[in-house]
Amino acid sequence: MNISVRGYSDKDLPKMIEIWNEVVEEGIAFPQEDCLDRKSGEAFFASQTYCGVAENASSGEIYGLYILHPNNVGRCGHICNASYAVSSTARGLHIGEKLVLDCLEQGRRHGFGVLQFNAVVASNIHARHLYERLGFTQLGTIPNGFRMPDGSYEDICPYYHEL
Repeated sequence: MNISVRGYSDKDLPKMIEIWNEVVEEGIAFPQEDCLDRKSGEAFFASQTYCGVAENASSGEIYGLYILHPNNVGRCGHICNASYAVSSTARGLHIGEKLVLDCLEQGRRHGFGVLQFNAVVASNIHARHLYERLGFTQLGTIPNGFRMPDGSYEDICPYYHEL
């Protein structure tokens, strides 16, 4: 498969919303609990600094996406944050790696100096291994920082990468 990552367009929104909602409904990676509809999804993605989509160049099918935005304001405004979502049908195809690498580049292009992840769930080992392989540094562990769908709590691991 020839997968490329590009900035999103309005025609991508239905698939982006579908993939985003799939991850939200799984409840094991994103802190959000509410799904997006067309109106809220359009506003949400438009409010980001940048959104990228992973697309099969042959078929045009969207397999994943990321959002990039400031992690904070003012004196910490040079630090960005991102979230990644890959369709369950495309997991294991290294889509996440393509999204993260593009995100690092877009972070630089948009003037950020650091990419920080606030809440990587400790059991999300595929994401954690990817981040570490790409040079991210774990900042520590926050005990019981993420509420799982069954009501139990899981540790979260903040990460950062200089841009």
